Amino acid sequence: MDLTGLDWRLGGTGRLRIGARNAITDVTGIRVGHAGRAGDGWLTGSTVVFGGEAGVTAAVDARGGGTATREIGALDPTGVVERIHAVYLGGGSAYGLDAAGGVMAGLAERGLGFVVGSEPTHVVPVVPSATLFDLGRGGDFFARPDAALAREALEAALASDDGAPVAEGSVGAGTGAVAGEIRGGVGTASVVLPGGGVVGALVVVNSAGSTVNQRTGLPWGELFELPHDDGRPEFGLTPPDDAARRRALDALAALSGGRLPMRPLNTTLAVIATDIPLSRGQLLRLAGCAHDGMARAIRPIHTLSDGDVVFGMSTGTGPWPPAEGPLESLHPSDQVNQVLAAGADVIARAIVHAVIAADPVTTPMGHVPSYRTMYT
Repeated sequence: MDLTGLDWRLGGTGRLRIGARNAITDVTGIRVGHAGRAGDGWLTGSTVVFGGEAGVTAAVDARGGGTATREIGALDPTGVVERIHAVYLGGGSAYGLDAAGGVMAGLAERGLGFVVGSEPTHVVPVVPSATLFDLGRGGDFFARPDAALAREALEAALASDDGAPVAEGSVGAGTGAVAGEIRGGVGTASVVLPGGGVVGALVVVNSAGSTVNQRTGLPWGELFELPHDDGRPEFGLTPPDDAARRRALDALAALSGGRLPMRPLNTTLAVIATDIPLSRGQLLRLAGCAHDGMARAIRPIHTLSDGDVVFGMSTGTGPWPPAEGPLESLHPSDQVNQVLAAGADVIARAIVHAVIAADPVTTPMGHVPSYRTMYT
């Protein structure tokens, strides 16, 4: 019997392929903008995921023990807000939530938001937001994102082309991020499902847990790597030899004792987007499954020190995966399950991209190494 239609159930990837940019922007209509500040006491930033002028259906799943969020109640599937236009991610912990006002102002000027009156300007932009802890990491506790910085990220998203590549590593909301013992940052990835529907993710990794398997020296999420169409490996990583792993462990030991400026408060934030027309309830399930992807690539995750939040988005313009082969005899929900399974894996892959793209940094608060300086 041909089992290719059950590939997602069997943990395989033979029917899946990487999107053109391997980015969340492979979902048509989704754009990303970053703005960051580093130096002179700064090490923080803002990222905006813009869903297009028509807006997107959205949901949220928050599981960390110390979340900092704004307007996530508006994403309740039973609420009045049907579509949103942007999600804001940033640094500054709870202080940074005020920065989302800059995104609101920029959307309002364009007449984008929840319509409350007869005039084009009579809108209330709903901007669900989440922030991570990076206070003082550049040396100045009061250097944190404000409305101007968030507005800068929005303008960058609006100025980008549809399908544009997304900058990764120590940028935007990931400027001051850490991934356990090394520097974190922004990562993105995408997958094209059978039938042509796309699932893409953007992750800001600022985790208390580690993204690296110390036994192998490879990221935990490396297991979910997909090949490019030409056969090239997605990450291109090779396990470090014993001597390199020992050097890494010795270096980490030297950095212990509280000198890492990134602990103990952390957060991993994510947006998972698709063009497949999921309902708000299905998007809520997708956001929940995305947390499984975090658990595959970060250990531990969802601790009291984390503020992990995932936003789900659907533009509703793409095709459902076909019910081919053995799937024809299965329940229609299996089409949704293919999207959910892909979502978990694409989050894990985006986390790896965040870590391998990050740069080391030295600030008045201390030195934070990167994955590549430690393990490659």
